[in-house]
Amino acid sequence: MRKVKKPVFFIVLLCIIAFGYLTYAGIHTQYGDIKTSYIKGVEDIRWGIDIQGGVNATFEPADNYDATKEEMDAAKAVIEQRLVSLNITDSEVYVDYKKNKVMVSFPWQANEESFDPEAAVSELGETAKLVFRKGKEEKGEQVLTGNDVKKAEVRQTQDETTGNIKYVVSLTLNNSGKKAFADATTELAGKGFISIWMDDKCISAPSVNSAITDGECVIEGKFTYDSAKALADKINAGSIPFDLKTTSTNIISPTLGEGAKNAMVLAGIIAFIVIAAYIIVIYKLPGFVASIALIGQVIGSIACITGFFGNIDSFTLTIPGIAGIILSIGMGVDANVITAERIKEELNNGKTLNGAIELGYKRAWSAVFDGNITVVFVAIILMGAFGPTDSVFGTLLSPVFSVFGASTAGTIYSLGYTLLVGILLNFVFGIFCSRLMLSSLSKFKCFKKRKLYGGAEINE
Repeated sequence: MRKVKKPVFFIVLLCIIAFGYLTYAGIHTQYGDIKTSYIKGVEDIRWGIDIQGGVNATFEPADNYDATKEEMDAAKAVIEQRLVSLNITDSEVYVDYKKNKVMVSFPWQANEESFDPEAAVSELGETAKLVFRKGKEEKGEQVLTGNDVKKAEVRQTQDETTGNIKYVVSLTLNNSGKKAFADATTELAGKGFISIWMDDKCISAPSVNSAITDGECVIEGKFTYDSAKALADKINAGSIPFDLKTTSTNIISPTLGEGAKNAMVLAGIIAFIVIAAYIIVIYKLPGFVASIALIGQVIGSIACITGFFGNIDSFTLTIPGIAGIILSIGMGVDANVITAERIKEELNNGKTLNGAIELGYKRAWSAVFDGNITVVFVAIILMGAFGPTDSVFGTLLSPVFSVFGASTAGTIYSLGYTLLVGILLNFVFGIFCSRLMLSSLSKFKCFKKRKLYGGAEINE
């Protein structure tokens, strides 16, 4: 690190300040009612239900029905469709296929004094009403109901014109619906539409190209795999052979959540100020540099929560997630304390200032790495055990943690995420950036005194 020049400290400091400003304010443009975010600020943080208030509910098939994966996907589609119909767009729906459970989290309805969360939960679990109608209007003549559909699935075909692969939704009807569908498609072939409605919401309105008499048809469109599967799941939802029952409901008021958030944030600020003051008094210049590095670490953690860049989704931050940030600060302090102690030891062993800084960071690395990597493992385990079952860590660790459900996703999962992010950022700011800044400051004559680094003065 002898090649580090004097201006490096100021360059790193300015980068941290600029990063902090962008993370706080973001970069947005406003054109009429349309707001475009290029860099997201703190106002774009998605607060968890335990902070902004909301509902956690768990559904499962009634009468101990052993549902298939496809049936559980259909049940999930029903709930998602009903959440949209209730104007609840910031929601999370997870499926635990091993336990036949659907976990739903949705926030308190903003600016709605009459919002009844218990009624909303009850409505989510009602049996889906699927109807096929002639034309595109809800008053069109009914052709089929969900009971007439045997299954809907995604199929992959080749476009005859371009030769490209495309996705379609394949429908297979029960005997009860074949004749009615044949009559309707014969009447509308080449000139009409058959729309599909779920709970009075039109989910598709394909045109009828030809008469379909064998009960087998496909719905074509500009589908991706995900959009085709979403439509297939909704259609299947109208024919699932079970009702959903609510097995648990947890309602949190916005006032309670906001108070808990404010208390946690205040506690974090006070803890940071006390810690920064302590390490500056005890470790002097390395403590000062460590405090700047810790600020960078906190800024980086917040940036990872907001999504920072406009094309990245924000992460839902919960109260345990805030605790994860505070805990990662503690790990960052630990890393800097170990390094400062190593530098002091090297100085007291007679090393030059530059040599002590270089050897101090080098010899502290193994201890810092070992301490932090174990916390990384813990964070990954938390995310795998308590996160969505279809997440990366959830999939990898599903054989080990199959006994856990996903009912705590978004709470303990948030703790694991912020802890993991904070530890990784500790390597960036607590090791790399602090080393650059301290090595840079040591080049200034006023900062060459060994006592500023905890060492005893000697004649050099």
